[in-house]
Amino acid sequence: MVEIKEVPVKKESSVFGQVSEFQHEQVVFCHDHETGLKAIIGIHNTVLGPALGGTRMWSYATEAEALNDVLRLSRGMTYKAAISGLNLGGGKAVIIADSKKDKSEALWRKFGRFVENLNGKYITAEDVGTTSKDMEYIKMETNFVTGLPESMGGSGDPSPVTAYGTYVGMKAAAKRAFGSDSLAGRKISVQGTGHVGGYLIEHLVKEGAQLFITDIDQERLKDINAKTGATIVGLDEIYDLDVDIYSPCALGATINDNTLSRLKCQVIAGCANNQLKDENVHGPALMERGIVYAPDFLINAGGLINVYSELNGYNRTAAYDQTEKIYDYTLEIFNMAEQEGMYTQLAAMKMAEKRIASIGKVKSTY
Repeated sequence: MVEIKEVPVKKESSVFGQVSEFQHEQVVFCHDHETGLKAIIGIHNTVLGPALGGTRMWSYATEAEALNDVLRLSRGMTYKAAISGLNLGGGKAVIIADSKKDKSEALWRKFGRFVENLNGKYITAEDVGTTSKDMEYIKMETNFVTGLPESMGGSGDPSPVTAYGTYVGMKAAAKRAFGSDSLAGRKISVQGTGHVGGYLIEHLVKEGAQLFITDIDQERLKDINAKTGATIVGLDEIYDLDVDIYSPCALGATINDNTLSRLKCQVIAGCANNQLKDENVHGPALMERGIVYAPDFLINAGGLINVYSELNGYNRTAAYDQTEKIYDYTLEIFNMAEQEGMYTQLAAMKMAEKRIASIGKVKSTY
C-alpha cells in the first residue's frame, strides 16, 4: 500500500521535489508559442486504469502555483476514482490562461495533440473555466476526451451529477451530525454559485433549507437571490455565519488556519476540491472541534462517475444510480473514522488506497 504522507501546500519547491512528495507517475509540461498554450498535465496513479480528470483554465499568479494545483488535483482524482469503485486512475490538467479571453480553437486543438501523445494514459474532461464546446475542439485531435455534448454521444455538462452527489453526501453528513438527513430548515452557507454550486442550491431550495450564498459574480448572486430568496453575504463574511452546514463550492484550501477558528458550523460538505489547505493539520483540527467533515473527493465524485460512464456508452440513469451510492459510502467513512479514531479525510484515503493496493496485486501477475 502506498504510504500516506503529509502534503502541505507549497509556495516554492523544486519540481522533482514536489512530484516525489505527491508520488506522481508523470508530469507533462505543454507549451506552444503560436497559440500561447501553457499547460501542465499531472498523472498521479494508473494502477486501476487510465488517469481521467478535467482540464482547468485559470489565471494563476505564478507557474509554481499552477504546478501545485495540478499535483493536488490529480492526486485527489486518484482517491476519487478508487473510493467510487471506478476502474480509473487519477489525472488532471491546468492551462495557465484567462478563460474569458484567451480561448481559441487552435489552443484547444494544440492541447488535444498533447493529450493524444500520451496514448490514452490520460483522458481529459471539463473543469473550472472549460466547457463542453472546448471538449469538442479537443476531440478534433484526440479520442481521449469525455464530457462531450449529448449531440456527439457524450454526457454533456457533468455539473448536475456532481451537484447531486454533493447533495446526497451532505444529507449523509447531516444524518451523522443531527440524527436526521433532512435538510429542511437547516441553515446552509454555500460558497461559490457556479455550475455545480448553482445546481446544488436547487436541490437545497427544494428541500426547504435556509440559504446564505456568496460568490465573486455579483450578478449571479442577485439572480439566485431573486429566484430562491437566498441571503447574499460577503466573500469573507461567509466564514463567520452561525449556520448548520458550510458548503465550500469554489476553489480549494478555504479550510485553513485563518478560517477554521471562525467557523460555527457542525457540518462541512461541499463540491470544491482540496478544501483542507493541509489535510494532516486541518483534518484532525475539524475532528477535535467536533465538526463532521464529508471528504471532498468522496462526495464530489458524481462528475467523474458521469464521464466514466461515457467511456462505454453513456447511460444517464446508471450514472445517477452510481452517484446515489455516495450517501452510503459517506456513512461508511464516518463509521470507519469513528471506529479507528481517525479524521474522516484520512479514513477515506485509507479506503481508497486499500482498493488500489488490492487491485494492484491482481494486476501484478501476467
